[in-house]
Amino acid sequence: MKRPLLRVTLLYILVLTLSTWNGLRLWTSLGWADVLTQFSESPTPAITSMSGASWTITGLILFWSLWLRKRWTAKLLICTAAGYSIWYWSERLIWQIPHPNWLFVVIVNLAGIALVLLNVKSLSREAHERENENPAVD
Repeated sequence: MKRPLLRVTLLYILVLTLSTWNGLRLWTSLGWADVLTQFSESPTPAITSMSGASWTITGLILFWSLWLRKRWTAKLLICTAAGYSIWYWSERLIWQIPHPNWLFVVIVNLAGIALVLLNVKSLSREAHERENENPAVD
């Protein structure tokens, strides 16, 4: 079995980290709903738990498809990266108090998108090569 490239390993770590983070958001919003409601936290605990659950499930599906090298992983990866960036920035701009670290967040966001785009190119190439070698393998 071939060892994955460093950038693929970094992608695994990125997907697992974001999935774990959103799982913690889900757990915290459910466990501390009374406290969050008492202090008028914005967004509400219901919205936080729904977004945490959806991003946790999406991240686990993405990790599973990356691990098994499914053919449709590249498309899912692009859609997930775009959706997560849009969701993050809309939540940050709509519900949160402005923070002075916007430049850092922009740099991290662009680095994450660059990592995704580098991996998408290699994933789609690998899927194409596997398709030509053995069409019965999924």
